[in-house]
Amino acid sequence: MADSKAKSPAVELDVEGRTVRVSNPDRVYFPARGETKLDLVRYYLSVSEGIVRALRERPCMMHRFPEGVAGEKVHQKRLPHGAPSWMETVRVKFPRYNRTADELCVTEIAQVAWAVQMSTVEFHPWNSRRADTEQPDEWRIDLDPMPDCPFDRVRRVAHVVHEVLDELGMTGYPKTSGGSGIHIYVRVEPAYGFADVRRAALAFAREVERRAPDDVTTTWWRKDRDPKKLFVDYNQNARDHTIASAYSVRGNPEATVSTPIRWDEIDDVDPKAFTIATVPQRYADLGDLHETIDDKSHDLTPLLEWAARDERDGAEEPPED
Repeated sequence: MADSKAKSPAVELDVEGRTVRVSNPDRVYFPARGETKLDLVRYYLSVSEGIVRALRERPCMMHRFPEGVAGEKVHQKRLPHGAPSWMETVRVKFPRYNRTADELCVTEIAQVAWAVQMSTVEFHPWNSRRADTEQPDEWRIDLDPMPDCPFDRVRRVAHVVHEVLDELGMTGYPKTSGGSGIHIYVRVEPAYGFADVRRAALAFAREVERRAPDDVTTTWWRKDRDPKKLFVDYNQNARDHTIASAYSVRGNPEATVSTPIRWDEIDDVDPKAFTIATVPQRYADLGDLHETIDDKSHDLTPLLEWAARDERDGAEEPPED
């Protein structure tokens, strides 16, 4: 195993006609099996079409680990200095702080590889795109288990989510979170702002809770949630909230990957089995299971009608985050 502190000669990679220089390629990033920085670059190259599809033209926060995942984690909104001219950005506003940032905006795999050269492990894109960063085109259903919630409960709730989406005529694309949860993404028409998408997501979460009250909570304050239940985290649709993209590696020693799955895999899936050591072969065998995610966008009107109904019935409104 390479010494995580040792220096090693840089290597240059040809990435679809771009030259990406990887410094200190033998630095160990993931101690469980000893994968290095260069291993991480090669992983992303192996799923190039999938990761680019997941990130394409979205503002993207980078989670950087300059010393590997055992070291400090840096949340980086702005593209690091020294970027080559072919790196792309999109300017986003942060009204709460009266600031702007030029965030990474991926359009090709070389940009992902360069971000990894700058020690990025995780990619956290917005749910809106460069054409209009204030109009989300992606609704994210985050099945977030509380500390004592077993994964079998996550599986059960995923099936309820699938049932409700089918009734709405909407197509959901599931993936593991890379941790203990499951994410489902739905493409939506970019006709609403973040507040309305979050409102629609809350209405959907409440419907799932009604159908699975023993398994699900939508309680806003964490301290008030049942630790055995699963929280349907509608707030991941709030402005400037991000979660790891499909094919993003997670910053843990095992190098787990947030991996697209089929609905018929839910009952047997083991999220811990998806790592940078295993996902490349799965991708080679199955391709990108989210390949058709952009084929159809859905109208949020039915969910906003549910939201209006809940509000008329006196449902408590969680605070804006």
